[in-house]
Amino acid sequence: MIRFHLCTISFRHHLVSLRELAAWAQTQGFNGIELWGVHARHLADQPELDGHWLRSQDLTVPMVSDYLPLEGSEVEAIRHTRELCRLARRWRAPKVRTFAGHLGSADVSPDRRRGLTRRLRTLAQCVADEGLSLILETHPGTLADTVESTLALLAGADHPALGINFDVLHVWESGADPRTAFEQLATWIRHCHFKNIGHYSQLGVFAPANVYSPAGCRDGMVPVLEGACDYRPLLAALANWRRPAESNPLDISLEWFGPDSYRVVESDLRKLRCLLEESRQSQAVAVCQ
Repeated sequence: MIRFHLCTISFRHHLVSLRELAAWAQTQGFNGIELWGVHARHLADQPELDGHWLRSQDLTVPMVSDYLPLEGSEVEAIRHTRELCRLARRWRAPKVRTFAGHLGSADVSPDRRRGLTRRLRTLAQCVADEGLSLILETHPGTLADTVESTLALLAGADHPALGINFDVLHVWESGADPRTAFEQLATWIRHCHFKNIGHYSQLGVFAPANVYSPAGCRDGMVPVLEGACDYRPLLAALANWRRPAESNPLDISLEWFGPDSYRVVESDLRKLRCLLEESRQSQAVAVCQ
């Protein structure tokens, strides 16, 4: 089973309330809303809005996405992690997302890598104590910038509460084939981000400093099925894919950073669901033959 979600970060520069966004998401057929940590904090003064309320709208929060410190004060890192877990519990979100540091795997010494891995294990245990999972995003400029480094990091931390947010575009950016990489990381994948770019040379528009800026460049950002990264082989594999634990669906968030968010995200959802259904039907016919 696959569940599709929109991201509140896609509406970071919009004057729109969560009530309005939830009503629209439910109408469009989304399963839930991935909540950006900044937005979760700013909703603290609206106690009537929480996971119970969102479920009454037939929606869930699959994940609260934030940025936990893997270096510096461990006391402060644990405090930040516990605060994030508190926010996640308010929204009944089973997962909290972070990044694996701020340096690429090629730029980290063995000693520093061991320190980052130890911190990651500590924070994973902190999250596990709250009954939640800690999700690492595959992303350039972090220790999860290649499949090999990601696997080594997971093995080093060796904690059952750790999982992966499989950002398809960034995996492709690393030079890996997304379908093959998904199979390699499948045991740990708990969530996926879908987005795309017109050309490999334009990937710089996803640099955080540019993405978060209201005046940032958006050139090259395109709908999921229209970009340089071909999602079709991966979608064909996902059409009848089953997680090891049948009760756990695969959560996919449509992470759009460009303009005209409502139109693009709605169109992406519709086209992705159609393509998945076409793949399921064609595979079913092939089996019967």
